[in-house]
Amino acid sequence: MFCNQCEQTAKGTGCTVAGVCGKKPDVAALQDLLLHAVKGLSLYAHAGRQVGVVDPEVNRFTCKAIFSTLTNVDFDPARFQELINQCVEITAQLKEKVARAGGNVSFADAAANFRPATDLAGLVKQGEEIGLVIDHDAETDIQSLQQIFVYGLKGIAAYADHAAILGQEDDKVYGFLHEGFAALTNKELGLNEWIGLVLKCGEINLRTMELLDAGNTGKFGHPVPTEVPLGHKQGKCILISGQDLHDLLKQTEGKGIYVYTHGEMLPAHGYPELKKYKHFYGHYGTAWQNQKKEFAAFPGAILMTTNCIQDPKDYMDNIFTTGLVGWPGVQHVKNGDFGPVIERALALPGFASDEDKGSVMVGFARNTVMSVADKVIAGVKNGDIKHFFLVAGCDGAKPGRNYYSEFVEKAPKDSIILTLACGKFRFFDKKLGDIGGIPRLLDIGQCNDAYSAVQIAVALANAFECGVNDLPLSLVLSWYEQKAVAILLTLLYLGIKNIRLGPSLPAFITPNVLDVLVKNFAIKPITTPDEDLAAILGQ
Repeated sequence: MFCNQCEQTAKGTGCTVAGVCGKKPDVAALQDLLLHAVKGLSLYAHAGRQVGVVDPEVNRFTCKAIFSTLTNVDFDPARFQELINQCVEITAQLKEKVARAGGNVSFADAAANFRPATDLAGLVKQGEEIGLVIDHDAETDIQSLQQIFVYGLKGIAAYADHAAILGQEDDKVYGFLHEGFAALTNKELGLNEWIGLVLKCGEINLRTMELLDAGNTGKFGHPVPTEVPLGHKQGKCILISGQDLHDLLKQTEGKGIYVYTHGEMLPAHGYPELKKYKHFYGHYGTAWQNQKKEFAAFPGAILMTTNCIQDPKDYMDNIFTTGLVGWPGVQHVKNGDFGPVIERALALPGFASDEDKGSVMVGFARNTVMSVADKVIAGVKNGDIKHFFLVAGCDGAKPGRNYYSEFVEKAPKDSIILTLACGKFRFFDKKLGDIGGIPRLLDIGQCNDAYSAVQIAVALANAFECGVNDLPLSLVLSWYEQKAVAILLTLLYLGIKNIRLGPSLPAFITPNVLDVLVKNFAIKPITTPDEDLAAILGQ
């Protein structure tokens, strides 16, 4: 196997024996094979659009198939076998539709004519032979750009799937996914064309995040500042982790079960339509990489909704998956029926007593921040607020991530810290005080809520009649998986410069490609909190 798509990849180059995430070689091979099949499907989907053939089933399947290959989503070989066979079946049907419409169905690429093996072992062997879904004969820098592009497409597919669940879709997004995977078969594209596609990926991801934002706020309302308990109530309990805001709450209402969030679900407490459920109580635990210890100690049922699952061997009877998440031997809940989860929660002891562990504040998405924009602007103009830091991104277990907690602790007291995604768990419970009634630590939400951060930055730039790069705003980001890659590409598409990225740079970026990013966007690796703060603030 070879996998280098996450920040924690072995030795900083790539996992070759087993994934640091827990992925086995057979699953890695099946993921590569599924993307190969998606590339074939995309050739026909892209050709179909040229003659007016657009298939909603193809669109939704494409997102689900790609999303399944993200880090920490699906580890179940049987599920991948099913997806591969389904992809081939859908591709054959689409090919016929495109042919009937007079579209091109003659493609030389092997992906367009892929035939899967009849058993799991055969599929694994095919995947091992194919490897990464890039042009292995291309020069190194083009391969690097293709990997950046593919990982960006993975992020888009994930966000598009989240958005579609909430009823928000745009064929422009689906069309680009198909165009992008089809482009991987074009050996004539040069360095500049691939750079253009990478930036286009950022543009499309912006639109995708806009759709997701509309889905979340349209269904659940705009987040409002909310105090979230970190302790627990006596009684039966369910812990929900992941990112989708599934309506588990309605099915558990009146059953004597408290629902707690974990990881990136924390911002769910700020949504009015979720807050109204009285048994939606608090937050348990911290970031995804600590779940083995935290889940083993949780006295109720656990539901994984979209990603971030780790080996649950110590609590297999208590954990459930839904959506695209999968782990061999873990019961999978389909079609939004959380009955099995509820039954298990009722059978488990729950918390024996109340416990107060303090609280944190959430709900500072764009509407909330913009509602106090006059105070923020006044604070800047009178000198009370000197700087804004967006300290955001993914958390992880690899050493070096303490940088972010130290950075926040050492940031000047006349600065505001904006944060989002699970990277905030390095400092989310810090009591940083306020400036003129505005909390110094503002939790914008999930990584999915990066759209809010962009809108806040644009609004501030408009208020001060300058560009985003001219604001007293610095971006200090941590990355782990492919959604973070998509967000970074969006920031680059928007022309945002001087981003500090860590804890290490992606293994799939070559020196020449990094040089392009440095020259055009002044992107730079983090160093130490003291050095970076001094450089940012001109000290």
